[in-house]
Amino acid sequence: MPNDPSSNGQRLREVRTDRGPLAFIGVYDPYSASLAARHFDALFLSGFSFSASHYGLPDEGFIAWTDVVACTQRIRTVVPDTHLLVDMDDGYGDAEIAAHAAAMLETAGASGIVLEDQLRPKKCGHLDGKQLVELDAYLAKLARVLEARRDLFVVARTDAALPEERLRRARAFDAAGADAILVDGIGDLEFVRELHRQVRVPVVFNQIAGGKSAPRGWSELAEAGVSIVIYSTPCLFAAHQAIDDALCDLRRNGGRLRAGGDARVDLKTANDHLRANLARSRGRK
Repeated sequence: MPNDPSSNGQRLREVRTDRGPLAFIGVYDPYSASLAARHFDALFLSGFSFSASHYGLPDEGFIAWTDVVACTQRIRTVVPDTHLLVDMDDGYGDAEIAAHAAAMLETAGASGIVLEDQLRPKKCGHLDGKQLVELDAYLAKLARVLEARRDLFVVARTDAALPEERLRRARAFDAAGADAILVDGIGDLEFVRELHRQVRVPVVFNQIAGGKSAPRGWSELAEAGVSIVIYSTPCLFAAHQAIDDALCDLRRNGGRLRAGGDARVDLKTANDHLRANLARSRGRK
């Protein structure tokens, strides 16, 4: 059975990041999560990836909190021991809804959540045209989420564009009791260094292929003061590319499937992986 939900947040708090940032890999369903967990100890249920895979829609506020809770529960069943951070967007509504959704995510097995300060209609943090809620309104929502949790790890995120406003909000999130702070869409590591100097809690950095942040290695991020790095979409983008490649290949080959040694993944490979997931879901290693 999965770990006691009340322990997941505390286990995440106890992770040492002095040897380099803890890397959270963006996933979107139990299959992608169980594959990613073979390589990394921390997973991120990405809002962009979930909206794309669950609805086939862009990351613009279509996600229902009940769908994310259900997905979190299914992921936790097959990856009982992996840190699981969940993108909670803006909390899906007012402060009371946000608090309830956070509590339900913790019960479903989330180690932590990310709560952003965007005004709807929201966008991916690495796209232009975002609008922000007033700081006081966000802080009221954050306070309710912090009250509603047991030991859920809460990352407060701002999508502010101007450096001065980013720092103002980050300091306010820190003072309000957030466990970590994410300023999204950062391109300049010098700003990250300044952010690290101005807040007491861990700094989170989000990377996405084609986004506003140039690709950065772990040592470079650690030097800038980053404790947690999120990779939002590698699984989704890899699946997109692989599906396109496989179907182009099928057409080129006149409908003939690759078989045996020509196929990197075949029936046996996939079924063995799924049987292992089944065993974990029943408390067997």
